[in-house]
Amino acid sequence: MKYLLLGFALFFVTPLFSQSFYDVNSVQKIEIVFAESNWDQLLDQEKATTENYIMAQSVTINGQLFDSVGVKYKGNSTYKSNQIKNPIHIELDTYKDHIYEAYTDIKLSNVYNDPSFVREVLSYQILGQYMDAPLSNYANVYINGNLIGLYTNSEAISKKFVNSRFGSKTNAFFKCNPPAGAGPNTTDYPNLVYLGNDSTQYFDSYELKSNYGWNQLIELCDSLSNNISQIEKILDVDRALWMLAFNNILVNLDSYIGAFAQNYYLYKDDFGRFIPIVWDLNESFGRFSMTGTINLNNTTSKQQMTHLLHENDATYPLIKQLLSNSMYKRMYLAHCKTILQENFANNNYFSSSQALQATIDADVQADANKFFTYAQFTSNLSSDITSGGGPGGGTTPGIQNLMDGRNTYLMSQSDFSQTEPSISNITLSNNTPNLNDSIFISAQIANENAVYLGYRLNSLQPFKRLLMFDDGNHGDGAANDNTYGIKVGVSSSAIQYYIYAENTAIGKFSPARAEHEYHTINVIEELVINEVQASNQNTIEDPFGKFEDWIEIYNPNNSPVFLGEYYLTDDKNAPYQWQLPNETLPANGFKLIWASGDSTSSNDHASFKVSKSGEAITLSKKGPVTEILVDYVQFGTQTTDYSYGRETDASDIWIEFPIPSPNQTNIYKSLGLTENTYAFWQVYPNPYNNELTIQNLNNKKAKLSIYSISGSLLYQANLTPFQNLYWQDKYAKGLRIIKLKTDNSLEIIKVVSQ
Repeated sequence: MKYLLLGFALFFVTPLFSQSFYDVNSVQKIEIVFAESNWDQLLDQEKATTENYIMAQSVTINGQLFDSVGVKYKGNSTYKSNQIKNPIHIELDTYKDHIYEAYTDIKLSNVYNDPSFVREVLSYQILGQYMDAPLSNYANVYINGNLIGLYTNSEAISKKFVNSRFGSKTNAFFKCNPPAGAGPNTTDYPNLVYLGNDSTQYFDSYELKSNYGWNQLIELCDSLSNNISQIEKILDVDRALWMLAFNNILVNLDSYIGAFAQNYYLYKDDFGRFIPIVWDLNESFGRFSMTGTINLNNTTSKQQMTHLLHENDATYPLIKQLLSNSMYKRMYLAHCKTILQENFANNNYFSSSQALQATIDADVQADANKFFTYAQFTSNLSSDITSGGGPGGGTTPGIQNLMDGRNTYLMSQSDFSQTEPSISNITLSNNTPNLNDSIFISAQIANENAVYLGYRLNSLQPFKRLLMFDDGNHGDGAANDNTYGIKVGVSSSAIQYYIYAENTAIGKFSPARAEHEYHTINVIEELVINEVQASNQNTIEDPFGKFEDWIEIYNPNNSPVFLGEYYLTDDKNAPYQWQLPNETLPANGFKLIWASGDSTSSNDHASFKVSKSGEAITLSKKGPVTEILVDYVQFGTQTTDYSYGRETDASDIWIEFPIPSPNQTNIYKSLGLTENTYAFWQVYPNPYNNELTIQNLNNKKAKLSIYSISGSLLYQANLTPFQNLYWQDKYAKGLRIIKLKTDNSLEIIKVVSQ
């Protein structure tokens, strides 16, 4: 039995990482306690000298306390030794192995140059629609009991970040900012200009974040200048075009397209391509004025900034060289138009801005150390703040004033007003293909000169671009009927694709956000990887009494499947790393594989372990020429005793499970449970020893139920508003499922006893 799911305009939103810490609808609370009363002086001294962390006695995040934590000031132009509210970097695992949700690094910016308080968070929201981007929201920061102020809280671009998005963390990795900081006297820019083969020539412009990589960075710069025809082998061109389009449309000049050509990262994936990652968006929406050639000193000049800024400037090779390629330029124009249409032509950006301001309004008012007045906070969403309105000086454009004018101006330019291609009626020749079959993909195209299919077998691979035909020989109907087709092999259970059409003026993608989003052909063959637990300390023991990590295999068919034909691996270069046992898995049956790294223990123990920090696992079998990819899952940092699994058995949606379900149906979704947000109740400590405290923080009554992991009801009570309940756990040690229901809402938490 086969299943095929065809998704048109399917979002690439795979929940590889926890998001509640970056929920934009809530403000986080971070409390830092230093034993020293002169903590500010100590932080200033470290900032001025070694920039090392100093030890905080504790850091408490949303009620969860961590002792002995590294803290330091960060930032360049936004840091000042004489101001109270400085940007902060918290590193939870400097001294001890702490982690909050999936995060150890917390980057807090002080909103130094933004009266509206929304530039950074809104910009990351928009960017995340088109390429992998940090999550971002807000946090109130307290030090030694005193409120320092409201900060933006943006996900660190670290090895954990690249591992969760790109499936590896040990490859070449660069922060593209001058290590000494950019400023008016800066002459060393991370602009990707080729400076020769001496790596020391690049040291003052880039910061190496990996153990090696200078030669690979030099190769990228050399390729941009001297071998642009082969650039797709070494650079993710599509993501680079999205980055350039985003920076230009949002007038984000403190970026690669501005005077200092900075504020991005480069990470080289396992396929040899550098992937650009945007960061530091606090001066987007026209707050920064320096383009590198002229200064845009008023809002009108920023509204009318050319979308082809630096097109002919050799000191910006990423722009000049990519836009010199006619296809890349049309793709860039398509991306620019998509950003305009999806965010600014329809006013979506302004609605999002208003929602963000509504969330933080009271917190902004309570921030005695903010750099602007509350009146400027409320007005800058729409209106300009003139010179003298803040520490950075100059005019801060009203976001609405800037972007409404910019949208009107750009959409009147010929590059965007000319007729674009249209793509419709995307069709498969066979809606139920078997693995290793071939099918035709076709689409109706108008106003086109050429049509291409982007095609790959999993979410980490680069897309291959194939020319589509309207000749009557490629599943496209009659010749010259404006239906284009191409034949592809179904050599994976999760084919991803998009269609790109262009004419002499501009390109068009389907889906419009490709390559970040794509259409899918999910062919689920005999078996699927159903659930993975990468950090098992208390969930389930193997037959030898050990808490090993595990991988659950599920047979979604109505007939049995022989497991011995299949292989599991966590190494893409070794697809046949471990062969499944020679046994038959019944219809709708589960098989638990212990990822212990010791295959000699039993036939159910794989020869590799699963990494808590995240990795990719592949299920395959041998084909006539190469392996046949049957199933594949890639995940980021995992929480101990949580699992990562399909929302329902064999579903194509993966989520984090506070309640793992090894060797049984994925119960989390079927029970109608949702993750605990601590919005109106708390349970602590976790883990606990006999006594558990449950706090109802709501002004409503609540019904409390406590279950064992097997589902047996252990305790039940009705809580009054704001009641604290202390429960003596007299049962055998194990996992507890806590359910607290108020009105129609339901929240849960999994508690581990000692």
